[in-house]
Amino acid sequence: MSGVGGITTARRDTAAGDIAVDTPRLPAREAAESELSKPMYHENDPNFLQRALNQFWDWVAGVFDAAAGAAPGGPAGLAVLVVIVIGLAAALWWRLGTPQRSSRSADALFDSNGPRSAAQHRAAAETHAAALRWTEAVQERMRAIVRSLEERALLDPRPGRTADEAAAEAGRTLPEHTTRLRAAARSFDDVTYGGRTADQPTYLSLRTLDLELDEAKPLLPGPSRGATG
Repeated sequence: MSGVGGITTARRDTAAGDIAVDTPRLPAREAAESELSKPMYHENDPNFLQRALNQFWDWVAGVFDAAAGAAPGGPAGLAVLVVIVIGLAAALWWRLGTPQRSSRSADALFDSNGPRSAAQHRAAAETHAAALRWTEAVQERMRAIVRSLEERALLDPRPGRTADEAAAEAGRTLPEHTTRLRAAARSFDDVTYGGRTADQPTYLSLRTLDLELDEAKPLLPGPSRGATG
């Protein structure tokens, strides 16, 4: 009895202790993925935007690392190149960007629809004023002022003349109106190039100046006081 029982016990011990449990790999992986997909494991994960930003900055860092490796002098040489590029870009902007206000085209003061008389510009100004388009009215009235001075030979017709230049030149023969001419030119520049909007008082000021200039007597150069008859 004891022998038979001993054999039976040994077999049980062998079956329980020596034979390993073999779990298939696929079910085990699926079980692990299912467990790790639970929200509790992803509470602190970055959102989509953070991941995109991280990838972007990783790409930027990779570009700079590659550039630093290719640039002479390593990172220090790359820094010098960056400074040079920024300096060239600033110089190019200064050279080509800023003259838009000082070096204007031939149609800076007058439009490209062909030459028009002072009367035509005045009529256009009054039409805009009647429609409460004060910005356009100011522009046309300033053009009427300059065209009228050209028609009276107080200004030489010159393509490309700016409002500031016209005011400065007209002030030499009409010194009593110099300040108001400069103010009118400044108003024209503000609404044409500065992005500002004109109002009724600004237009009425230019209109009054235009009417006064039309009747003003210019200061013409006379004979030298030392000249003899």
